[in-house]
Amino acid sequence: MIRLFITKPATFALSSRATFASNRLFSRFPACRSTFKEQPILFAKSTKASISKAYTTQNGVNSPRNETNATKEHLHKKIEVNSTESKAIDPKTIQTQSRPVFTPEEVEAARLARLANLGWLGKLPEKWIPYAELMRLEKPVGTFLLLLPSFWAITMAAYGIAAPLATTAYAIALFTVGALVMRGAGCTINDIWDRDLDNKVARTVERPIASGRVSVPQAVAFLGAQCFLGLGVLLSLPWECFYLGALSLPFVFLYPLFKRFTYYPQAMISVTFSWGCLLGFPAVGAPLNLAVAGPLFLANFFWSMIYDSIYAHQDKKYDIKAGIKSTALAWGDKTKPILYGLYSMQVLSFLGAGIMNSMGPFFYLGAAVGFTRWFSQIKKVDLDDPASCWATFTGNIKTGWIFWFGILADYLLQAAGLL
Repeated sequence: MIRLFITKPATFALSSRATFASNRLFSRFPACRSTFKEQPILFAKSTKASISKAYTTQNGVNSPRNETNATKEHLHKKIEVNSTESKAIDPKTIQTQSRPVFTPEEVEAARLARLANLGWLGKLPEKWIPYAELMRLEKPVGTFLLLLPSFWAITMAAYGIAAPLATTAYAIALFTVGALVMRGAGCTINDIWDRDLDNKVARTVERPIASGRVSVPQAVAFLGAQCFLGLGVLLSLPWECFYLGALSLPFVFLYPLFKRFTYYPQAMISVTFSWGCLLGFPAVGAPLNLAVAGPLFLANFFWSMIYDSIYAHQDKKYDIKAGIKSTALAWGDKTKPILYGLYSMQVLSFLGAGIMNSMGPFFYLGAAVGFTRWFSQIKKVDLDDPASCWATFTGNIKTGWIFWFGILADYLLQAAGLL
């Protein structure tokens, strides 16, 4: 104390005043002493608020000298309550009030799941991996589901005009690159919009932006590079593909917003995933025959609505807490009957497109096998089991290939002069 008085008299004076005030307070309110010793910062905040409230008169003026015995008793009880509440506060809780608290098991499970799903991406340079994850290269199911409808349209259009094999193969190659790039761009847009939602869902908390491994400016720059590459693909196709492709961009950018304001974001993503049904016709030099392309578009739209609604059931318990909307929450226990209705419309639309394009027997054989398989999956899926939902969702890749193999068989037989 003497050294403090000599070297820093101002600090000594303040310290002495604080000590005197605290001793006076402790003598009048003994319950404060234990709280002060255990959590001095919380004590200061709670005591200041309590004294201010207790000493405020009806006119809003602090009058400590005119306090009544009733006010003293009220203040004493208030401080005891605050001290009890202060003991229950955990600093970790304070830091995570803006997001749900995941159990250590959930956090570790998310991290291990991400690492386990990296596959060949784990061999890339470490700095590249988050950007590859941003494109979902470790989860190609979305790329295939975007690409397969384009294959249907390209091959059916080629069949309709008897296009050369080289023309069809060239279009398929360009669409493969385009689907890979633009699906990656769509996922990047989605993650930029959803960065404050992804960290509230255990399955998405490890995504590159939500986990902080990629910043928003870095993601925007990467998105620009992907869009530039996608533009190059479009410019390599006939002009009709360019303006048709440009018309799909608003749907791509708006999809992430739909889950905030409507329970039907699946409708928006189904539109974007069906756009290849329109692009495939001009890609091989065929006119956009809406009598064929229209039903094919609808068939894929209903297909996407089904599998993406099943996909949404994986996260429904987290979506409720995070405020994310989906058909899974809108339909609830009525989901299965609604899926059966969408399935019926998908079948009718797909068969209608085949009839209007005068497809051969293998189209219908592929449709019969594919739709039988798809009906069985819808029937068996457990919408309350995330693993079952994921297995059914990814199983659509095989179903989509079955549809395409039927179309391709007819086209190849026609090219060989056998049909």
